[in-house]
Amino acid sequence: MKHERVGIIGAGIAGLVCADRLHREGIAVTILEKSRGVGGRSATRRLDESSCDHGAQYFTISDPLFAERTAEWRKQGVVDVWQGRIVSIEAGMIRDLNQPRERLVGTPGMNSIGKYLALNLDVRSNIEVEGVERLDEHWRVVDNAGHAYGPFDVLISTAPPFQTSRLFSEWSQQLAEQLECVMMLPCWTVILRFSAPLTIEFDGAFVNGSPLSWIARNNSKPGRGAPECWVLHASAEWSASQVDGEPAEVGSALTNEFWKLFGRELARPSLVVSHRWRYALPRDVLPMRFLFDDKLRMGCAGDWCGGPRIEGAFLSGDALATHLLEKQ
Repeated sequence: MKHERVGIIGAGIAGLVCADRLHREGIAVTILEKSRGVGGRSATRRLDESSCDHGAQYFTISDPLFAERTAEWRKQGVVDVWQGRIVSIEAGMIRDLNQPRERLVGTPGMNSIGKYLALNLDVRSNIEVEGVERLDEHWRVVDNAGHAYGPFDVLISTAPPFQTSRLFSEWSQQLAEQLECVMMLPCWTVILRFSAPLTIEFDGAFVNGSPLSWIARNNSKPGRGAPECWVLHASAEWSASQVDGEPAEVGSALTNEFWKLFGRELARPSLVVSHRWRYALPRDVLPMRFLFDDKLRMGCAGDWCGGPRIEGAFLSGDALATHLLEKQ
């Protein structure tokens, strides 16, 4: 593959890890990303002079390969351990979790992980892919403005399964059938910023029996500073029921649910920001780490392959890169 070109759609963790691994082996890789930034759902939202993680909140480690790479990130100051008090809330009862786990976060924001992975990569931002074309056994990618990118000898998509299927199903029946098995659930996120700290004795909570599933004090994470900022994640069920809701109405509804947890309104937020992740959580995770059509040399990776969350995305991207390198 030393003289071949690889095109990757999506600069989330899976795409960046795959690209970084190939780049280290001297292979030319181009990443096409529809957003301004990198990292996918490992995202940090700018709020005037501050910022807040509004996607993935932290990550844990169980795989040795991921542990090895995370150790490198820690040495570089890209991630650190979040020492916050994490509890569960149900029916008004607050309980500490009995299973202590090391939770790590990007510093000074979750997007630091994606930025670090992308340092030496060719990432083209603000490109919304409209379609792919096959020309003389090579791939070409076309954006919504009619601009073309390529040619690529290998084409990979780390976009959500529905979007990948729209691009790839015309070409590969194999991938189309596998992608049909995956459904991604939405998640509404609300950021609340306050002018003073709230009198809450914990920093993060898993919430049960509520439209909310998770709440966290963002400024309790390492590398963050003032002001007080809380992140609210709605449950997949509630998010699905309000998937096309107005952001302002969603923000108001989830803010009210936040106050219900404490029995009263503790303070008025100075800023409320709502964000919808349409494809946030894989409902059904495929058993394989990646998908690849060896005949057409096109494939997919993401946290819906082999295991969810940041670790799953990392292992998926790395496994696909290994597959390509072994085909040299």
